[in-house]
Amino acid sequence: MTVRRHWSEHGLVFVAPFLLFYGLFLVWPLLSGIGMSLSSDNIAGTGGEFVGFDNYAEALQDPNVWSSLWNTVWFTVLSTVPLVVTGLVLALLSHHLRIVQWLWRLSWFAPFLLPSGVVGLLFLWVIFPSDFGFADQALAAVGLNPGIGWLTDERYAMLSIVLTTVWWTVGFNFLLYLAALQAIPQHLYEAAELDGAGAWHRLRHITLPLLSRTTGVVVVLQVLASLKIFDQVYIMTGGGPDDSTRPILQYVYQAGFTGYRIGYASAVSYIFFALILIVSLVQLRLSRRTREENAR
Repeated sequence: MTVRRHWSEHGLVFVAPFLLFYGLFLVWPLLSGIGMSLSSDNIAGTGGEFVGFDNYAEALQDPNVWSSLWNTVWFTVLSTVPLVVTGLVLALLSHHLRIVQWLWRLSWFAPFLLPSGVVGLLFLWVIFPSDFGFADQALAAVGLNPGIGWLTDERYAMLSIVLTTVWWTVGFNFLLYLAALQAIPQHLYEAAELDGAGAWHRLRHITLPLLSRTTGVVVVLQVLASLKIFDQVYIMTGGGPDDSTRPILQYVYQAGFTGYRIGYASAVSYIFFALILIVSLVQLRLSRRTREENAR
């Protein structure tokens, strides 16, 4: 009993710095934000009267909230599948490539190391400018009509942001899949090859099933990351044209720092936080059910 009490006392001493920073930079801002969402706080520091759930009721009836939320969900749908599939394909190619393998891996992971501002300005000034941008020059080279408003046309603006995001962040998924591929025992492929299994059968019955857990992790991380999109949209389109690419986080920024309504912006952000929490719990439940079914 004395030893356990002695260990507990010293254990608290060791974890106390972490608990202090955890409470100071996570728990306290979380509680403070909830308090602001229930008030009429503004950025000037005036007001601050308690309004209860009026901000939440207004947010649920605000068409700008729903349109921004739809843009966020639509971007998530458009970006998640190509990011997961492209990461897997690149990892498979890199895993079996025997020539300049290190250069292949570096070339796909290097963009992930770039800051969002660099990536946004690169595509804004070099890739997507009308008529003289690299994208239009590539279209002209294959005989197609250039002059597409990549970032100014509602039909192409979101797609342009998705293409930018795929090029920028696919390296992270690529690295996760590559690590998982290297962990698969080689004797499984050798045994299957002795049994006459071809490359397609080995991929379908060995590689993909053994990568299922990694795929689950990649999908969860990618969905959560896509839901939190802000940087590249703010830099490349500013939410335009006609708010067709404005995500929910940009609307929170505009409501709080342009519209000066900190209380209302806090309410919108907590509604979005609840959505992310629900998505995370659903994905966790689905992945757990899938593992249970595979274990039977």
